[in-house]
Amino acid sequence: MADHPDTRVNAPEWSVSELSAALRRTVEDAYGHVRVRGEISGYRGPHSSGHAYFSLKDQSARLDAVIWKGTFARLRLRPEEGLEVVATGRLTTYPGKSGYQIVIEALEFAGAGAIMAMLEERKLRLQAEGLFDPARKKKLPYLPRVIGVVTSPTGAVIRDILHRLADRFPRDVVVWPVRVQGETSAAEVAAAIRGFNALAEGGPVPRPDVIVVARGGGSLEDLLGFSEEVVVRAAAESAIPLVSAVGHETDVTLIDFAADLRAPTPTAAAELVVPVRSDLIAQVEGLGARLSAAPVRLQERRRAELRALSRLLPTAETLLQAPRQRLDGAADRLPRALAANALAHRLRLAAAVRKLSPEVVRGRMARAGDRIAALGGRLAQGLSVGTARRRDRFAAHAGRFDMAGRAQRAAYGTSRRMLADLSRRAGRAMEDMLRAERRRLASLAQLLDALSYHGVLARGFALVRDAEGQAVRAAAAVAPGAALEIEFADGRVAVRAGDGEGSPPRGEVPARRTRKRAAKAGGAGAAEPTLFDR
Repeated sequence: MADHPDTRVNAPEWSVSELSAALRRTVEDAYGHVRVRGEISGYRGPHSSGHAYFSLKDQSARLDAVIWKGTFARLRLRPEEGLEVVATGRLTTYPGKSGYQIVIEALEFAGAGAIMAMLEERKLRLQAEGLFDPARKKKLPYLPRVIGVVTSPTGAVIRDILHRLADRFPRDVVVWPVRVQGETSAAEVAAAIRGFNALAEGGPVPRPDVIVVARGGGSLEDLLGFSEEVVVRAAAESAIPLVSAVGHETDVTLIDFAADLRAPTPTAAAELVVPVRSDLIAQVEGLGARLSAAPVRLQERRRAELRALSRLLPTAETLLQAPRQRLDGAADRLPRALAANALAHRLRLAAAVRKLSPEVVRGRMARAGDRIAALGGRLAQGLSVGTARRRDRFAAHAGRFDMAGRAQRAAYGTSRRMLADLSRRAGRAMEDMLRAERRRLASLAQLLDALSYHGVLARGFALVRDAEGQAVRAAAAVAPGAALEIEFADGRVAVRAGDGEGSPPRGEVPARRTRKRAAKAGGAGAAEPTLFDR
């Protein structure tokens, strides 16, 4: 059966805003202060307004979360994506999208496992960037002059370091005081590392040769400041070798991986950065003793070697035995050798004498005369035959020369006629060229006379020059008392500019010819001077 239109409903009507406000009051009254455990999801950093928006989730549900700007600045633990935390705050609604959310007032790790997971994720991310690469690590100086220590100035750590340095090898120590625990510890430690690197060499504060970042032992939460990303990056960027000495030997922070060297304790860091002074003194003394004894031992060894070698050398008597024996043998053979040599020369002389007897000479002369007579007959015959051949060749050459002479004479006649014709043509061309040059020269002379300033001087004008011979074009360019020269049409006069008290002295210089018009012997005429010629 249908309802009648006039039927009235007893339920009150709510507007959307009224219902949202009522729900908000109900939620805030029932859940005014809660602690929620979950994993941070959707975190992208603070909004441009400074507020942070993300979600907390577990296996089956999701809760929107917000951290206001003022609260975010005071948080000890900053939110990170995937971090499991316990959030403390108040539950409220957001009418803009009909949802509820938690307004977080504090964040803390959800147990040690969450901290370790966060540190492992951060370690892998920074390691992927190469901040832990062993190739980046620098070698510590053997004996630093100045040691920089980043730690709390009031703790026992700095006293342990100073005490150990005093025992081993006293060095200058510069302490940069920082908080080693708390919200601002990470920023202060990073600023201290970068501050040491920013110090200039030779400045009022000495630049350390090595930096030690030290802190005593503590819980995992207490040491979190040394695992912050800003500290790790500052340690990796340090140009000064850096030693990490945070916590005890079993404590591990991320700065240990970025530092150039990790020390198990702050006291061990002091032992690593300096050697033992007494050991060095003993070592130097031992090396000095060895250095003093080494030349003596070397001299003794060389003396023994020299004595051994001298025993191996032969005596002078031994060296001369063989040569003396050879000399005695040669002396014994010398008389016999001289006699044999004289006999050989005597035999050669007798053989030569036999070859030079008168009969042999006469026979050789007769044979030579016969050969000369035969050669003389052959020479006369050869001369007659050669003369006839030469005569025939000369006759043939004379005929050819006569023919060539006639041809040459004909060619000479033709060339002479051509030369005479060319001479006539050259003469006419030269006369034409001379006439043209004379006309051009006359035109240039007229133009020179028209452009020369001497014509102006002849009309009564004068040219004024200074002491250097340069033309003066304005009265302002003449200083009082300056030496001047005035050129007229018939000569030049030396004058001095007046200084306002009287007429300047004036001398007369002999007139000089400024134009050379007379032609020199064999010349075409001299060039006219310009306006600035002297």
